[in-house]
Amino acid sequence: MGEAETRISRRRFLKELAGVGLCALGGGALLRYLGARRAEAMATAPDQPQPGPYAREAMHYTSVSQGLECSACHTTGEPSRVLYCHTPHQGVYVKCGLCPRGCVIAEGHRGECGVRENRGGVLHTLVLGNPCAVANDPIEKKPLFHFLAGTTAFSIATAGCNLHCRYCQNWAISQVPPEKTDNVDLPPEGVVESARRMQSPTIAYTYSEPTVFYEYMLATAQAGRAAGLRSVVISNGYINPEPLRMLCRAVDAIKVDLKGFNERFYEQVCSGTLQPVLDSIQLIHEMGVHLEIVNLVVPTLNDDEGELRELIRWVRDSVSPETPLHFSRFHPLYQLTNLPPTPVETLTRAWEMAREEGLHYAYVGNVADHPGNHTYCPHCGRRLITRMGFWVVENHVSEGQCAYCGAPIYGVWG
Repeated sequence: MGEAETRISRRRFLKELAGVGLCALGGGALLRYLGARRAEAMATAPDQPQPGPYAREAMHYTSVSQGLECSACHTTGEPSRVLYCHTPHQGVYVKCGLCPRGCVIAEGHRGECGVRENRGGVLHTLVLGNPCAVANDPIEKKPLFHFLAGTTAFSIATAGCNLHCRYCQNWAISQVPPEKTDNVDLPPEGVVESARRMQSPTIAYTYSEPTVFYEYMLATAQAGRAAGLRSVVISNGYINPEPLRMLCRAVDAIKVDLKGFNERFYEQVCSGTLQPVLDSIQLIHEMGVHLEIVNLVVPTLNDDEGELRELIRWVRDSVSPETPLHFSRFHPLYQLTNLPPTPVETLTRAWEMAREEGLHYAYVGNVADHPGNHTYCPHCGRRLITRMGFWVVENHVSEGQCAYCGAPIYGVWG
């Protein structure tokens, strides 16, 4: 049975979403509901045709129709950045300009992300309107601690990613093509309608890498803004400046995973490069979009204290001491199951260093009941926001100010 034969129509999804009262339930219930509906569709309508094409012409690419040589994609001694490199080169090629990889893609083939395909010299996105993950999450789960604290975000993702992190917690969707995931038919207007039904003020693009479903994200963010909804992007920051500028004009917050602070880590663990991520972080800050940064601390790979201090100082000096910086605990997953979880002491030391170096807002993630879960006023030192897991249980930020001393607190608060 083909993948297209098992998708659920958008109209049916929205109608039944309201009918079973899922507006009051969390993301887990929503995902279980989608799974049940998909299983029902497989059993009752095995010959149902695909409910609509998801391929659309992509943005940010150029044609490479003549004179293509190997030097266009790789030099002597370097691995090819073309998935299918032919000698001599034949056919019509395109060069993707969405992310720093700059994939040169042969006709009939896809870029490194697995979701952008060259069809007759026209680059197509294959994931516009067919998310494989849909949930209603606390905004703190992203984590975004300074953006509408205590609210929820209607969250979507498609298959694909432009990095290949060896510890990816969502590898089952990020490292596979869309034919290998269970998808639901949900175009941009359907996402907006779903978020409103779930009474979420925000749409989140998350779980995999939103850069690879750029067109879907951009169209949804624009439709959401017209409907009074905000948009947040949970990204690896591996995106070129031009598409990032366009995205910044359409969304309200971006959380960037700064995975390490040396090129070797990015190359060997993530199959990427560091500098484009640093450039993205600075550009997001310059564009005035709410920004938070997360560093997942992996034992033996990016946990050197000197390197962590260097990362902290870069955020302070090259971005802003106001930018929230989260240090998250690694758990062995995917291709790094040989490593232990990050010692809590390592995270505590990183959190202390961030405060010592003058960052106003530092956090510890994936560790329950740690004092680094909470928000403190950088002026009077009082605890402003108390969290238990992903839930806010106490909030003393009033109209963007500390309720105790009146100092301004960086963030979007209402």
